[in-house]
Amino acid sequence: MNVIELRGIGKTFTDRAEPTMALQGVDLAIAAGEFVSIIGPSGSGKSTLMNILGLLDVPSEGEYLLDGVVVASYRDRELARLRREKIGFVFQSFNLLPRLTVQANVELPLIYAGVGAKQRRARAASLLKLVGIDHRSTYRPNQISGGQTQRVAIARALANNPSLLLADEPTGNLDTKTSADIIGELRRLNRETGATVIIVTHNPDIAHETDRIITVRDGRVVSDSAVKHSSRTKED
Repeated sequence: MNVIELRGIGKTFTDRAEPTMALQGVDLAIAAGEFVSIIGPSGSGKSTLMNILGLLDVPSEGEYLLDGVVVASYRDRELARLRREKIGFVFQSFNLLPRLTVQANVELPLIYAGVGAKQRRARAASLLKLVGIDHRSTYRPNQISGGQTQRVAIARALANNPSLLLADEPTGNLDTKTSADIIGELRRLNRETGATVIIVTHNPDIAHETDRIITVRDGRVVSDSAVKHSSRTKED
């Protein structure tokens, strides 16, 4: 079953000096449980595509089906519920709340989901340990480095065990080892829970760790291919 289906999606920004076409004629289907990367140069439209997939923006034309339902048929309240319950986001700009501690930022989605205090504290602590930032749990975002902030953003995105995880340059500020750990965790989430994982990146090495690479250029999908992992065993 396709969790995502795009039919003739176009996006034009009209709030600029001249209208800018960011996407045009995008047809795309992603099945439930896939581990996919979207790659392309700066300005190619890949982040715009990610925002549409995550229900953060709407297309100017075309049709987006999420779990077989046309997204345009949802009301704002229903879209907010879907974003909260179904989709985990890792934003390139982090979007952490500056007045909250690292721990509280990770707990936030759990509060919205109605999780009790003891359980959400334990879940947040576990995720912070996973991404190697548990020793900064009482710090605020302006007291930690960019790389550490990215780790917090990833932990927060995993909080509600989302069925669809969208990550925009999730390893952009991380060292090689931590990047490998994060991609490994995203793959584990994909395999063990069946979550669909979509990573936007400009890094070919990161893209080749996924199972499928969708290349975007000038607002169009120019290639879509499976990745062969000849050295990966079934037990990895």
